[in-house]
Amino acid sequence: MEQYYEYRHLVGFEETNLVGNVYYVNYLRWQGRCREMFLKDRAAAVLEDLRNDLKLFTLKCECEYMVEIGAFDELSIRMRLEDLTQTQIGFAFDYVRLRDDMEVLVARGRQRIACMRGPNTDTKPTRVPEVLRAALAPYAITSSAPAGNYVSSAATPAKTPADGAS
Repeated sequence: MEQYYEYRHLVGFEETNLVGNVYYVNYLRWQGRCREMFLKDRAAAVLEDLRNDLKLFTLKCECEYMVEIGAFDELSIRMRLEDLTQTQIGFAFDYVRLRDDMEVLVARGRQRIACMRGPNTDTKPTRVPEVLRAALAPYAITSSAPAGNYVSSAATPAKTPADGAS
């Protein structure tokens, strides 16, 4: 069973700054892209609802940067369901660089969204659609789910930078 939804991304020059590392705002863009692709791949019925009057408002978005990355680094953005209330969804994101059969956690992010309905002048909170709840269920963080700590290969157990990995 999958424990996260994965969006793969290859960093381009346009996503870097003058120093050559990825400009910070791109991590937040990738969270949004991962969420969009999840809807397309796992909850397509929600897309039609979004064309009508469902709105997904981003309430909070954050990212903690751990390792610099640059152009042509291959990333796996891994989204998990952190929490789910009647009207809001909390996501957790791990940004993992994939290189030479190694996975390195380069950043971690979180995002909170609210489901709303109604015209733009009078939107009100609404329940998270059942189809979306069902699509998210396999990705819920549980005690048995991986904590998202990486620096590993097929022969090496995962470690965090705090464990002494570099």
